[in-house]
Amino acid sequence: MNVMTNQGETIESAATRDAAEGPILIRLTHDGRRVEVIGRDLCLDGRREADALVAVRGHPNRRAIWQTAPDATHMAGRIPLTAHEAARAQAALDAARAAHEATPFAVAERMRHAADQILRLRIDE
Repeated sequence: MNVMTNQGETIESAATRDAAEGPILIRLTHDGRRVEVIGRDLCLDGRREADALVAVRGHPNRRAIWQTAPDATHMAGRIPLTAHEAARAQAALDAARAAHEATPFAVAERMRHAADQILRLRIDE
């Protein structure tokens, strides 16, 4: 889904640009709390809410969600998101994950997990 921002760039390129700049505001709730992507997490008022989005049509409580938030297409924890908000949040999460995956720490973690898997296979034999 290519949604354009007011500056004429796609949401994905805007999120990639903003990923290193800090929190990315997705929206404000009705009571004034900030829904934003901070690092690899979607946060509500600075507190971690989710690290992935779930489509409402696959959510176990979809009927209740659609009754309370008819425009919601995705959920981030307990936060309903419209299609535009979900696209912006997903682009920001993807950019943050890509930036994290390129760090030496993430490479070392993947290597450690791979070595652990190999050792488990050898122990099971």
